[in-house]
Amino acid sequence: MSVPLIGVTTYLEPVARWGVWELPAALLPSAYPRLVQRSGGLAALLSPDAPARAAAAVARLDGLVIAGGADVEPARYGAEPGPRTGPPNRERDAWELALLDAALESGTPVLGICRGMQLMNVALGGTLVQHLDGHAGPHGKAGVLGEHPVTPVPGTRYASIVPEESAVPTYHHQAVDRLAPDLVASAHAADGTVEAVELPGSRWALGVQWHPEMGDDLRVIQALVTEAARG
Repeated sequence: MSVPLIGVTTYLEPVARWGVWELPAALLPSAYPRLVQRSGGLAALLSPDAPARAAAAVARLDGLVIAGGADVEPARYGAEPGPRTGPPNRERDAWELALLDAALESGTPVLGICRGMQLMNVALGGTLVQHLDGHAGPHGKAGVLGEHPVTPVPGTRYASIVPEESAVPTYHHQAVDRLAPDLVASAHAADGTVEAVELPGSRWALGVQWHPEMGDDLRVIQALVTEAARG
């Protein structure tokens, strides 16, 4: 099998600082590309672009990762923003939704991570809980990951990759509310929160609520890379 090229979406920030420079930036924590590299793939960072160019971008990729980040704009799922919902990043939302559409249309394997899973649910007609407590690190401490177990749903793709209950690194405050009609929940937290979703009948489309790039368990990303390597 050839070494697959895996596109990873990036954050879009109004100001970032490096050296003497302080400028708008498309950036990504290095744990994301390293996750792909550790799993045998080549990582290509995808900065936001015109949605009309998404299909051309996906056509050059063997697989796609929609990374974590800011809250999806509630208007995308027909809701008003709640008091704990962050400001919208409409350019990133539009670009990643177009990438998802192109990947699903072309059969390109796709993995959504945290926001990426939430966006997958929104793209296919689901809604989100705009805030829930207890999933944003120990005692809600900003910038500190927590850990909790997730339980796979037997018979799902996720369960075939990770068949046992496992502890995962987690940091989020939003989650699936109404599951999109075409998606299946494939893992849950102890409190019932949907922790993984997948699209039956697709070549390979999976979303996870946690942050595999911040842990040592490579099985989910290795499954994506293996499928992407098949061409």
